[in-house]
Order: sequence, then structure tokens, then C-alpha cells
Amino acid sequence: MAALLKSLVGASEKSARIAQLCRQEEALFQLLIEEKTGTDKNKKFVQDFKTLADVLIQEVIKHDVGKEFPELHGHIGGEESNRFENSLGETLVVQVCATQQDTASLLFTILDRNQPAAELLAAAIHQDVVLQDAVLDAVALAIPPERLAIWIDPIDSTNQYIRGQASVVPIGGICPSGLCSALVLIGAYDRSSGDPVLGVINEPFFREDPLTHRWQGVYHWGVSYQGTSLSSLGRPPLRPEPSVVLSSSETPAIQRALRPLYGERLRFASGAGYKMLCVILGLAEAYVLSEGSTFKWDSCAPHAILRALGGGMVDLEAALQAWRAGQRGALPELTYNQPVGGAVGAECWANRGGLVAFMHRDHLEVVLATLATAAL
Repeated sequence: MAALLKSLVGASEKSARIAQLCRQEEALFQLLIEEKTGTDKNKKFVQDFKTLADVLIQEVIKHDVGKEFPELHGHIGGEESNRFENSLGETLVVQVCATQQDTASLLFTILDRNQPAAELLAAAIHQDVVLQDAVLDAVALAIPPERLAIWIDPIDSTNQYIRGQASVVPIGGICPSGLCSALVLIGAYDRSSGDPVLGVINEPFFREDPLTHRWQGVYHWGVSYQGTSLSSLGRPPLRPEPSVVLSSSETPAIQRALRPLYGERLRFASGAGYKMLCVILGLAEAYVLSEGSTFKWDSCAPHAILRALGGGMVDLEAALQAWRAGQRGALPELTYNQPVGGAVGAECWANRGGLVAFMHRDHLEVVLATLATAAL
């Protein structure tokens, strides 16, 4: 398990470098965008995009992790299909080839015959990532990889990634939008129970070097398995004046219900993964979402880290039903191994009942008690 954790962290670092590389040149970046259609589309957005960076990162993670752990073959899933249409109208299957030269040849076709861009990306895809992390090196765990499966969100908050705003001013420590919300999310879950076990969140756009104007990233990880909890982070305390982070499209009814609890400390941000990360980092006590607009690949990695730190992520609809019925013990958390019955495409893996991400159980109970009596 320690080897798998290092492999996922390494894959996230390579992914972050690809995401940074693709954003450095605007002319190159415009070759990489494609609008999603049909069952791949998130119904929340009028326009829902993917980029070649999304597809490449997902395929790199599948390739690198699958090569090291063949027992995970067929059990690594993600948000994106590996088909991409270039500006010439050609639909191509994106994959990591056996050699850097072969990958560059494939990318040459995808990138409208742009040889320098193809070679640059191929070099990033085939580079070896060397981690220098004493804490990660010291992790000792024994979880058979064959018991696990993986969800990947190669670039969460793709729309913000495309817009590329780098200087958004935080409000209460939380950026309402911008490149900082574009994250790489890799989560592993137990195939049998569906419980999240391991999570890696990489922030490729954590800090911009003022001299080189190149981006520097940072990663976080957590493991929660059979009573063992480890994380690269410490557990943030419950603050005396808590805040909550919401989507800007959250319903007026939810906002009205929560305002007496939080006052002016209602925060709004883009990106489901980023809002979950805000809870992990202690920038907000909870992330509340009433709609089924997130998916298993959004929540698996953050959920695992939250559990490692003593928090969690409940299904909002099911938790409210249990709370109203008087249940005060274990509340229904999200699981990751079962598709939604009767759904098609991406909707098979939607978190249909909404969610609450939390760090402290006491605060989760306050949120549920508030929402349970509100007119929603």
C-alpha cells in the first residue's frame, strides 16, 4: 500500500507538470479545448469543456499506475473519455504509447501537426518523476492493491483552468474562482465496501514564481483504512466563528437556511474539489451542496483525506432523512463502487443526493439540525 500511495503521488506530480505546461502558452492551449456533448456533459453547465490536458493526464495516470500495479487493470476510472476531436474535425484515441517518439507522433496528429508542441508534451508524459519526501518514504501500510479501485479527476474545475485567471483575491482565505481551483484528484476505494481509502490532491497552481512566472504546485494525501489514519496534513481546529463554502449556483433556499448559522461567513467558490479542499485545510467548516452535480471522481480523493483527519462526507439527502427520523449515530456517507440505477453516461456516477463535507462531527450535526427544520 505504501508503494501504491507513492505511485499515486508521483502520478499526481507528473499530472501537475502537464497541466502547467499546457497553460504556459495560450496559442498552444487553444488547440487543446473541446466541448463535451451528450452523456459526457455535466448538466449543471450550459457549456461543459474538456481539454487535451484532462485526457492526457487521465491516460498518464492509468498508464503509469497500471504498469506498476497490473492488479488494478480494469479498475481505474475517470471523468473523461479518451477520444478527442482536433480543430480539423478528426476524432482520435488519446493514449500513452510505448515510446516517447510514438506518443509524439500521435500528439502531432491531435495538435494539428504542431511538431514542437507534440514533442514538448510527449517529453512531459514520459519523464520520470523523482519524489523527495521523507514523510511519504516513512509510510508503512499493508493494503492489498487488488482490493482497491481508483477514481481520477484529471483536472477538476476545468472551466476555471480554461479561463486561466491567476490573480483572484481570496475572501476569508477562499478564492471564489481562478486557476487555484484547478486540481488533480486521485482517490482509491475499497471495491467491496465502496469506502474511500486513499486520496491525493495536487494543486498545480498553488503559487506563481514572481521572477520566472512559472507555477509551483503542492500535494496533499491521506489514508484511512481499518482503523489506520495517516495524512500529510494536520487536523484543523473547529473555529469559534465557523464558515461554510457553497457553489455560486446553490439554491436560495439553502442559502437562506444557512445564513442565520453563518451570517456573513457564507463563502462561494468554483470547483467541487477545491471547496472540499477548503474544508480539509480548515478554511471552512463545511461544504454543503444540495444538487447532484458532483461525481465519484470529484469526491473520492477529498473524502479519503477528510476521513484520515477525522472528518467525512455524507449524502445530504440520505443524512437529512436519517436525522429527521431521529438517527444520531452513524450517518450515510458517500460510497464509490455502485452506479446509480437507471442512469446513463456520467450520471451513473453522480452523487445524486448532494453532500456535506465536514471536518468535525459536532459541526455536521449543527448543519443537519439547521437544514432538517428549514423549508427547502
